[in-house]
Amino acid sequence: MQAKRFSVKSDVQVQKIKWICYHPVETNPGKNIMSSQKDFEHLFDLSNTICSFSSIAQLLSWDQETYMPKGGGEARSHQLAALASHIHKEKTSQKFKNALAKLISLKTGKVKAQKLSHAQKLALREWRKDFIKDTKIPNSFVKNFSKLTSQATMVWIDAKKNNSFKDFEPYLEKIFEMSRERAKILGYKDHPYDALLNDFEPGMTSAKISPIFSKLKKRLVALLHKVQDKKQIDNDFLKRPFSKEKQIEFGNVILNGLKVEKEHARLDESAHPFTISLHPTDTRFTTWILEFGVMSNILSILHEAGHAFYAMGLPVEYWGTPLCEATSLGIHESQSRWWETIIGRSMDFWHHFYPLLQKTYPKEFKDVSLKRFYKAINVVEPSFIRVESDEMTYCLHIILRFEMEKELLKGTFKVKDIPEAWNEKMKDLFGITPPDDSLGCLQDIHWAAGLVGYFPTYALGNLYAAQFFQVFEKEHPHWAKRVQKGDLPFIRDWLKEHIHSKGRMFSAEELCKNITKKALSEDAYINYLTEKYSEIYDF
Repeated sequence: MQAKRFSVKSDVQVQKIKWICYHPVETNPGKNIMSSQKDFEHLFDLSNTICSFSSIAQLLSWDQETYMPKGGGEARSHQLAALASHIHKEKTSQKFKNALAKLISLKTGKVKAQKLSHAQKLALREWRKDFIKDTKIPNSFVKNFSKLTSQATMVWIDAKKNNSFKDFEPYLEKIFEMSRERAKILGYKDHPYDALLNDFEPGMTSAKISPIFSKLKKRLVALLHKVQDKKQIDNDFLKRPFSKEKQIEFGNVILNGLKVEKEHARLDESAHPFTISLHPTDTRFTTWILEFGVMSNILSILHEAGHAFYAMGLPVEYWGTPLCEATSLGIHESQSRWWETIIGRSMDFWHHFYPLLQKTYPKEFKDVSLKRFYKAINVVEPSFIRVESDEMTYCLHIILRFEMEKELLKGTFKVKDIPEAWNEKMKDLFGITPPDDSLGCLQDIHWAAGLVGYFPTYALGNLYAAQFFQVFEKEHPHWAKRVQKGDLPFIRDWLKEHIHSKGRMFSAEELCKNITKKALSEDAYINYLTEKYSEIYDF
């Protein structure tokens, strides 16, 4: 089925009307005030066009991972490189700089324009941040890196399939080489990792993360030991073959239950589940279907739906400005983990959906009680694959990658040594060693996509989600009973009100403090895991 399209021209016109309606000028404005509004509208138009080109690039990336014929990889890498170059040129052009400089001092950040609304001033603040960072990166670097990662992604797909790290190694070597160069260009105070981490989690540094991760690691290992002292729960009935057709059928049951608006989102398959937003009215997300892993599809859909809800809940009236963007990847990940784990692995969720699963698979789940099913999907067992891991060990997978990325950027060890180092860390943390690289260092697409510094956001997402959920529970003390009846939209409404609708008005740290009145820590997450798994494993 052809994806629904939207008219860029009409969409721009609608957004401009909405922006003016939300931020009217005075009835009898002076010349300077009118000039400020016109200058702002001009900057808004320039940014809106850039966002439209970015959406086109996102669409090409989505197509590359879903429907593009394999032979189109080389041509697609050139297309994406050309678009990345054009977008960067527009974002750093003299006309954009002049338009921005009329309204805000690029040097000090002081707003020059008169009588702009609070939201408009916030947009200027974020535009300035982006412009300063973007202008540091040469256009040639942007174009070359885009081409490299597009090629690397296609190579990674085959390397993973063929269990051949050697095929992927030269591309990954170049990616880390260019990542070190990018960090140097952007600048950093303590560690090159900070410059790259800032791309995904603005304001966060390795110095801030390391203490949190250190305490998290220690407390998770302690919890894991408690579970390992108990008799393991049988979940073999989940490892039998499940037909692809039935998995797709139940996937649609989940989508319907979540009330995902199909006129604004679509679900497809890919080698690695992901979500791409072209616009709040057009979000694409994917899942993967494994014959012997029925829960993989279900949890992937819930995870990516969380990302999709965030993208769809951003303030569409600000599209074309930074205010219609997520504040950070850590906050984005808090939404996906919220739906995948806190809700999707809860007894309350399956109280409603398990009978529907039994209806889809009457033979497979005929003699399996809800309680047995609930415990089975929450089995704690060290595994090779991050996206397949349980809640208790998930963050340990992230800490492994975080530690390794820092060493790679520092040059402590080489790309060629990744498989051996990976296996050693898996042995130390989990007590298991991957039998091959496909189940080890080749499992994630992130490095192929050039997303060095991205992984910590996954662990941060778990911590944010747990901390947010404590507040949600207090405001909705009867949430569980509603979920048991299949009532889920009220949860999305709460998330939209407190998180999605804020866009980039606040940093992740500010948003966390605004909602929870506390700085981010591992406490809420550890408390959540302890309460849940002490009941499941009786410790």
